[in-house]
Amino acid sequence: MEEKQTFYITTPIYYPSGKLHIGNSYTTIACDVMARYKKLMGYDVFYLTGLDEHGQKIEKKAQELDIPPQEYVDGMAEEVKKLWKLLDIDYTKFIRTTDAAHKEGVQKIFQRLVEQGDIYLGEYEGWYSVSDEEYFTENQLAEVYKDDEGNVIGGKAPSGHEVELVKEQSYFFRMSKYADRLLAYYEEHPEFIEPESRKNEMINNFIKPGLEDLAVSRTSFSWGIPVKDDPKHVVYVWIDALSNYITALGYGSEDDSLFQKYWPADVHMIAKEIVRFHTIYWPILLMALDLPLPKKIFAHGWLLMSDGKMSKSKGNVVYPEMLVRRYGLDSLRYYLMRAISFGQDGVFTPEEFISRLNYDLANDLGNLLNRTVAMINKYCDGLVPDYASQVTEYDSELSTTAASVIAQYHKAMERMEFNTALKEIWRLISRANKYIDENEPWVLAKDSEKQAELNSVMVHLAETLRIAAILLQPVMTRAPKEIFEQLGLNAETVSMEDIRFGEFPKGTKVVSKGTPIFPRLDAEEEVAYIREQMNTSKTEKEEIWQPEETELVSEKAGEIKFEAFDKVELKVAEVIDCQKVKGADKLLKFRLDAGDKGHRQILSGIAEFYPDPDELIGKKVVIVANLKPRKLRGEISQGMILSAETDGKLFVVEAPKGAANGASIS
Repeated sequence: MEEKQTFYITTPIYYPSGKLHIGNSYTTIACDVMARYKKLMGYDVFYLTGLDEHGQKIEKKAQELDIPPQEYVDGMAEEVKKLWKLLDIDYTKFIRTTDAAHKEGVQKIFQRLVEQGDIYLGEYEGWYSVSDEEYFTENQLAEVYKDDEGNVIGGKAPSGHEVELVKEQSYFFRMSKYADRLLAYYEEHPEFIEPESRKNEMINNFIKPGLEDLAVSRTSFSWGIPVKDDPKHVVYVWIDALSNYITALGYGSEDDSLFQKYWPADVHMIAKEIVRFHTIYWPILLMALDLPLPKKIFAHGWLLMSDGKMSKSKGNVVYPEMLVRRYGLDSLRYYLMRAISFGQDGVFTPEEFISRLNYDLANDLGNLLNRTVAMINKYCDGLVPDYASQVTEYDSELSTTAASVIAQYHKAMERMEFNTALKEIWRLISRANKYIDENEPWVLAKDSEKQAELNSVMVHLAETLRIAAILLQPVMTRAPKEIFEQLGLNAETVSMEDIRFGEFPKGTKVVSKGTPIFPRLDAEEEVAYIREQMNTSKTEKEEIWQPEETELVSEKAGEIKFEAFDKVELKVAEVIDCQKVKGADKLLKFRLDAGDKGHRQILSGIAEFYPDPDELIGKKVVIVANLKPRKLRGEISQGMILSAETDGKLFVVEAPKGAANGASIS
């Protein structure tokens, strides 16, 4: 028997400092969708999730509750496992960093790195955020507190959490030793980090400015894995937590057969706030251990609310248990995978959630199933006719659409573009609903000579639903089985390795009376219910805008002071002429009136977004006027034109038409 190809996928291990919300569930469901898809494609899948249970924050949380840290994390682990069971998360292993095997593996890893000189003992002094489990320099702090004499006495991390000054003996990892090797790996493996923008951020903001050696132990608290030969130190979070991906497979143990079978991981799926740790620290740690790197690290965006990130203080947290209890599991899994472009930030609103359920699930899919089962009972005594192709003039288009959908669905799933895969399924569902209107089976049924056409319509509809149910299996764990059952098919999970349109089993009898699998909801009532559960009903006092509580989001590392920004001179410039640069596909050459003593020239790499440069002539644009001139392809470029990019589209930033050329922007 041929051995199956393996597929190893991981979630980040979650920090159990509080109850998990739909943001955490989003990552875990996404991994579950990919794991299920690969299983249905015949792979031997290992799906890892779990908890990161050590650290000062956990120690303090347990102290507040007056219980031992182990008792606290034991309780949290049970709650998380209950949630994953509710969400039908079919993981292979649930790792906890308090597991004995993990602790032993981490100690061996740490000791080896010490022995080979990659880790050394030193002293650390810096600003530490307990909530973020991260150190910051003074320049990296979002806000700095000073006493009357100007001495720094505290501050806030970029996350908004308070920091405290920590000075302690610490072990350090020689990060800089591997920087060049890591950059070379990025170049040789362009698929390693997705989306690519995350890679560029890591290179420009962290690697090129110079990697500092990383503090990898702490002595100011004890809830962690002790360094074996120096037990007053506990291994700091990132070596402890990141190593779970290999200790879960038995790395460093007497039985490492799982490690030999499944490593390297095919996908580490993470949220974007921990990209640096997974794309810089983790690869360097593996390089030091002389181990293969994971094949891909996929950093998805955040699931936001309309007023920013979920926060108990804002009263905008949505817990998955409530949504599953009221609307069913498949509704939640479908919404999270369909409404958000994977890799980008998404916004949850009660209105959008209910709208998706009503239009996509109740109207499109649910109605198609209801009508099909009812018509097969009415016109064919419940028996699905044998399949025949090209009987009606619309049969061919439906079967062709199905073949196209299947092909595009697989491409999207392999790229983990789950929303695109679902759009493809709904393209087939929409075509089937249109197919009903085109053929008008209620008219065909009145003419005995049209029986063949009527039979063809019935089997084509049943076959469309069979295909849709098969393709939905990774995302929905209940509805596909219900569709199979109502169509009279075996409700067991169906492989999707080799599915074709036109293979509906002969002699199949549908259920005598179909049941709506997604009932239509009262939108106003359900939106009100969700908002009530989110606890967003605020008093007049609470509705006062508090800008200092807004969590500011930036793609750049750290903040700049006003004095630094004030050095940048922005001006209005009119485009006098714009041409493509010969021999450079991406460059446009602008002639600009920016109030100078003559026209200035700027080159900009935006040609692909403006195939007709003439459309830019006459526009008023915003330029960086005091940027040091440089030459590109032998042409002088005297500044920079500002532009905005979103969803793969780019637009130059335009100034008001009435603004004078050379007017300063401040």
